[in-house]
Amino acid sequence: MEKIKAGIKIKIAVVGCGRIAEKHFEAIKQHENNLQLVALCDTNQEALNKNTAKLNVDGYTTMLGMLENVDIDIVVICTPSGLHPDQTELAAEHGIHVMTEKPMATRWGGGLRMVRACDNAGVRLFVVKQNRKNTTLQLLKQAINEKRFGKIYMVNFNVFWTRPQEYYDSAKWRGTWEFDGGAFMNQASHYVDLIEWLIGPIDKVHAMMSTTRNIEVEDTGVLNLKWRNGALGSMNVTMLTYPKNLEGSLTILGENGTVRIGGVAVNEIQHWEFDKSKDYDDKIKEASFQPPSVYGFGHTLYYNNVIEVLRGNAEPETDGREGLKSLEILIASYLSARDGKIISLPLEY
Repeated sequence: MEKIKAGIKIKIAVVGCGRIAEKHFEAIKQHENNLQLVALCDTNQEALNKNTAKLNVDGYTTMLGMLENVDIDIVVICTPSGLHPDQTELAAEHGIHVMTEKPMATRWGGGLRMVRACDNAGVRLFVVKQNRKNTTLQLLKQAINEKRFGKIYMVNFNVFWTRPQEYYDSAKWRGTWEFDGGAFMNQASHYVDLIEWLIGPIDKVHAMMSTTRNIEVEDTGVLNLKWRNGALGSMNVTMLTYPKNLEGSLTILGENGTVRIGGVAVNEIQHWEFDKSKDYDDKIKEASFQPPSVYGFGHTLYYNNVIEVLRGNAEPETDGREGLKSLEILIASYLSARDGKIISLPLEY
């Protein structure tokens, strides 16, 4: 895999000019010493024209046309999730690295296709997990790595947000099984990622889900969890909170520690208590922050690792295989809710 030498800008293109693309445009701007935005792609001509004019780059209505006409090192995929596997395969066939938004796919087979395509082509596959970069979660991850909790007994996640019917009606792909996925797969995807990243591999899941909005997928659900380390936990998710996003939180109860991180998007350390203190415990107040949206500030920080990997100076923090971990939990949860069964992981042996 050829490294992109320091001093040479990494040529980056973005596919999909919807709401999440704005976070990537901001991140690319912040890293303009290392990155050069060379093209945009969107099937919506109006959205494409608006952004090409604002960013002063060429625009394409087909991804194939863009790949065949522009010199690109890495493509960022910000399209509906169900399109990610085909678009990743297309980029890989052209020898281009891929960064994809969450979830990496809406089906287990799709996620596997993405990893295999990039492996076979010898290109990198990055899956965006920007919440891991939150200062609050970085401190929590440090505490877990240092085993400050001792044995972890119970973990709870809450995502109490709102998505009105108008949100789902704003685009035909929203709220569909094929392209979007429901509250767990789409809106709470980053919280599902924390299940494995923070606590460890999952043993079993048991889920129940319901739908109130006029959509195919779930807008509300509960998920019971058992980790391989013996911890038990749950995740409660709804997009029906009145009248606005209320809470994105997690609570960990352990042998020697208790932590709760709350706020609208795990942005406030509300309780931090361990049997023995550490020097960084004084940082918990300054670690809390007020994000401009539930997306937080993590995209710009996430790009640091991508740039270093493409320069040959680091390994990916969240590659395709890391992305598969949360996708596996998601698919197991949907299987459990559909069939009314407890699902054991891994899905494949």
